[in-house]
Amino acid sequence: MLLLVILAGAGVLYLFYYYGRDLPDYKQLAVYEPPTVTRVQAGDGRLLAEYATENRVYVPIQAMPRRVVNAFLSAEDKNFYSHPGIDVVSVGRAIITNLANFGRDLRPVGASTITQQVAKNFLLTNELSIQRKIKEAILAFRIEHAFTKDRILDLYLNEIYLGWGSYGVAAAALNYFNKSMDELTLGEAAFLDDIGCIPAAFEHDTEDFLGGRAADSLCLHHLD
Repeated sequence: MLLLVILAGAGVLYLFYYYGRDLPDYKQLAVYEPPTVTRVQAGDGRLLAEYATENRVYVPIQAMPRRVVNAFLSAEDKNFYSHPGIDVVSVGRAIITNLANFGRDLRPVGASTITQQVAKNFLLTNELSIQRKIKEAILAFRIEHAFTKDRILDLYLNEIYLGWGSYGVAAAALNYFNKSMDELTLGEAAFLDDIGCIPAAFEHDTEDFLGGRAADSLCLHHLD
């Protein structure tokens, strides 16, 4: 048994060494400034035009209401403030669940932490492969070592794509509910997180989910 543990540990170390070479420079995240919307206004304050490659309204993490932040943490990464970049417990739970669901035509359960999602969104691609997941894990460890938790969360909540051209939670709040983040209800915040899981699916039929009543009925189980 001890020999198996040693061999497994050696295998993990080799994978980290092999795939850890020539990875993108994660230190660039320290100076990252997301592109935002440029607005042209008339002298009386009327909005004349907006120009942007991505519809985004940047809001620093310190200015985000805690209920909105907590809604995303509760659904995406409950152990965000305690794990080192990878949530080993969640990975084990996901493996067991996916094995139990094998052959049942159910969507696989994921276990990516918010830090891993930052690594993928900023530094890697959406390629579905074991190699990318290993690189993602290595970068997550490095990012956690280099940045504070709040900086990582700031990057995530201002970068996540939430459908209909909305990048970041603040832009999505305006796009879907015509509200600032401070005005979002708990249900609306949880609803936006659900869009983040499968944004393309929500872009097909806006009438089914635009509006507070639909939002209030969704995802509250995430907040237990």
